[in-house]
Amino acid sequence: MAKRPAVGLRRQGGVANVIMIVVALVFMVLFLLLPLVTVFAQAFASGLSGYIASITDPNTLSAIWLTLIVAAVALVVNVVFGLAGSWALARFRFPGRLAILTVLDLPFSVSPVVAGLMLVLLYGRQGWLGPWLEAHNLKIIFALPGMIIATIFVTLPFVARELIPLMEEQGADEEEAAILLGASGWQMFWRITIPKLRWGLLYGVLLSNARAMGEFGAVSVVSGNILGLTDTMSLDVKALYDGYNIVGSFAVASLLASLALVTLVAKTVLERQFLTRSTKEEVSA
Repeated sequence: MAKRPAVGLRRQGGVANVIMIVVALVFMVLFLLLPLVTVFAQAFASGLSGYIASITDPNTLSAIWLTLIVAAVALVVNVVFGLAGSWALARFRFPGRLAILTVLDLPFSVSPVVAGLMLVLLYGRQGWLGPWLEAHNLKIIFALPGMIIATIFVTLPFVARELIPLMEEQGADEEEAAILLGASGWQMFWRITIPKLRWGLLYGVLLSNARAMGEFGAVSVVSGNILGLTDTMSLDVKALYDGYNIVGSFAVASLLASLALVTLVAKTVLERQFLTRSTKEEVSA
């Protein structure tokens, strides 16, 4: 008789768990799965031929090509800054370090539209550097350089924020041992540091690239939205939708959605690889 309350509590807990699972599944279907299915359904509403015609439109191809260029340049900058910045912030203690760590998170807290406006105020014709840029025949705003700078701003923290905790957790013992054994700084960095960071680096690269290719707010402010010239894929989706080309807009949106799915799968694989490797290292230790 004394065990009945415990059994009742377990049953109540089981019912509550089922209810929470059902609610979570309903929300996932309504707010994640159905919108994704709708994107692909609308993209293929005119059949495969209509889909191919939409994504091979000259303006769309220009947007795809421009997106790849912007994302590639931003990715290179993010990797270089991420490695250098995380190394400096994780390995050294110096005045202003905490302030730099705080500023590093600024792109996460500032609206992308506000970020774009800041760049316009800095590099625009009437901005602080505008007269100097115009005197030297340099165009930043409403041109490719401005789009690249805006994309770099919103994606800059991803790689560094993935690497800093890893470097702090792993410590510098192996690196110091390599230096004592005669390795140069570059040899130590490439043979000791990079192999230990590769999963975190790949993870940061994936997130940075996905954000770069899908960025809308900051790029829309600095690009001028010139069709076929300064339109990225996300801007092209809006332009096509505003022009009542529903199939075309969803076709381009499906490419961005496919990128998101590929990024999600790659992220999951990398997380499993990292957890498996960490478990093996703990067992061997």
